[in-house]
Amino acid sequence: MRISVFAVGRMKSGPERELADRYLDRFKKTGASLGLEFSSVTEIVESRAQQADLRKQEESAQLLKALDAGGVLVLLDERGKTMASDVFASSIAKFRDEGKRQLLLAIGGPDGHDAALRERADLVLALGAMTWPHQIVRILVAEQLYRATTILSGHPYHRV
Repeated sequence: MRISVFAVGRMKSGPERELADRYLDRFKKTGASLGLEFSSVTEIVESRAQQADLRKQEESAQLLKALDAGGVLVLLDERGKTMASDVFASSIAKFRDEGKRQLLLAIGGPDGHDAALRERADLVLALGAMTWPHQIVRILVAEQLYRATTILSGHPYHRV
């Protein structure tokens, strides 16, 4: 299953990008043997529409272009549910084992995701009740993808 990250907003060069890239590189190396292939990070610029609802709709339309028919859509949203890392790993494995070919993890813009997109999502996740800057969310997502592969492979990186 191909896994990619879709993000509204661009991440500048610097230590945050380096750390996210380091975890994504680890994910690439450990995921292949598990049938999990890291595909890409797609960044789009924030919509310039005047109203938040229009911005979210425009950003959602771009996101849907990146999602294959039948692809799994995982949205990061403050209204989502929180999951333990092992449950997240099991969810990824379940989608893979069901024969899904693509999983797209989506990080929204400052206005969040469009309601219709949340309805379409296969899974809506929250990284806790706090609000996080997008750079940190990218790091957390990258690390959790890597952690998922270590959990699924029985590697000792994840300790309970």
